[in-house]
Amino acid sequence: MDYRTRGDYMAYETEASMSTLFRGALDDVRELFREEVALARAELRTEMSKATAAAGGFGAAAAALSCAGLFLLTAIALGIATAFHWPAWTGFAIVGVVLAIAGAIMFMSARRALREIRGLPRTVGTVKETFQ
Repeated sequence: MDYRTRGDYMAYETEASMSTLFRGALDDVRELFREEVALARAELRTEMSKATAAAGGFGAAAAALSCAGLFLLTAIALGIATAFHWPAWTGFAIVGVVLAIAGAIMFMSARRALREIRGLPRTVGTVKETFQ
């Protein structure tokens, strides 16, 4: 074997091994990325099932508290009527009026808070500047 032939063979072998190494590294990166995505999906599924269970618990608690609130309001209405020796409907009317006033106050407060919301003022400003 000639020196030149031997050198060409080594150059070819080096180029082949470099491309093989590079291809192997790319394959490793792809595989690592796939594994990370699979892990993220598995973790997300687990956390979503936990969140779903927690949401169900909150729903059940809200239903129980709503029923409890109705019973307490009924008791208050009947207690008012009994305390003043009035008909039962007057106690319910008083409780209803108080709840209506409280609801109206909360509604006006929420409406005022909603009016104060300014949707993305800095973003709107920068978009206007960009397109002018």
